[in-house]
Amino acid sequence: MKPVLLSLACFGLLNFLPAQAAAPDGVEKAKLAAQHWLALTDRQQYAQSWQQAAGFFKASIPQSTWVKALKTNRAPLGRLKSRQLKFSAFTKTLPKAPKGNYVLLHYRSVFERQANVTETVTTLLDKGGVWRVAGYSIQR
Repeated sequence: MKPVLLSLACFGLLNFLPAQAAAPDGVEKAKLAAQHWLALTDRQQYAQSWQQAAGFFKASIPQSTWVKALKTNRAPLGRLKSRQLKFSAFTKTLPKAPKGNYVLLHYRSVFERQANVTETVTTLLDKGGVWRVAGYSIQR
C-alpha cells in the first residue's frame, strides 16, 4: 500500500510522548478540533477545511492546490462509513515544522469504496490558543 500524502502530516513519529502523559486537556481539545475539521472533509467542504487549518498549513499549500489534492485523493473513497481513533501522541517538535504543541492522531477509517484506510491528522496549538489542523494524510 502506498501512502497518499495530502499535506504536512508525514512529519515522522520521532520525539512523541503518549498523549495521556502530556496535557490531557489540550489533547482532548486537539481531538475535538480534528473531528470538526474531518467533518468538513467528509462533507467535501475542502475549501473550508483549508480555511479552518493552522496558519502554518495555509502558508505551506495554496487553497486551490489543497482542494485539488482532496478532490483527487479523498473524494474517490466515497462516503465515510466509520472512523475510529487508534492512536494519539503529543510532541513539541516535528521535522521540518516550527516548534510548538502538536498532537498526532491516527484513525482507522472505512469508506464507501475503500476499507482499512489510515487517516493521520496533525493538530497544532495555533495563534490565540486554538487547536487547528496542521497536516493530513491518507494511507490506503
